[in-house]
Amino acid sequence: MRFSTVRYFARLPLRIYGMPASIIDVTSHMILCELRLVLDTDVVVAAMRSPSGASSALLLAARQGRLTLLASVALALEYEAVCSEAEHQLASGLSAEEVDAFVTAVIAMTEPVEVHLLWRPQLRDPSDEMVLETAINGHAETLVTFNLRDFGTVPSAFGIQVLLPREAIERIKS
Repeated sequence: MRFSTVRYFARLPLRIYGMPASIIDVTSHMILCELRLVLDTDVVVAAMRSPSGASSALLLAARQGRLTLLASVALALEYEAVCSEAEHQLASGLSAEEVDAFVTAVIAMTEPVEVHLLWRPQLRDPSDEMVLETAINGHAETLVTFNLRDFGTVPSAFGIQVLLPREAIERIKS
């Protein structure tokens, strides 16, 4: 394994005193997260495979209360299914139990989104529809993905910006 799993997951606590981590920072000072975003599954997989990359930095920012992650049940299930695939588990150097702990930590940091309105079809890749619907129904201002082409300009019609993980990190820093 390339990194200490215990040390890595210790940076991703789930909830403090029953309140979402997105409104409490590590020193228990109340803060409000203005940045609401949805991570495409490819970003979650990248965070699992590369704990020092921009995708992982987004999870750390969420854990620190600097942004609010949003996920629907369908999207959370996709995170779990894709992260559990053998190729991603092997590339990350994690055991099945560690992958499960990683996905559980990611999902626990998200604000649940109920999908009331389906906007299909909007995108050329049907598997991306649930990501867009989560962003729309969750009132996200940003959708983070490596597949910018798949989303095109459709999210902007709903007031949603599409960014690469490194662009999202730059935005958080500014």
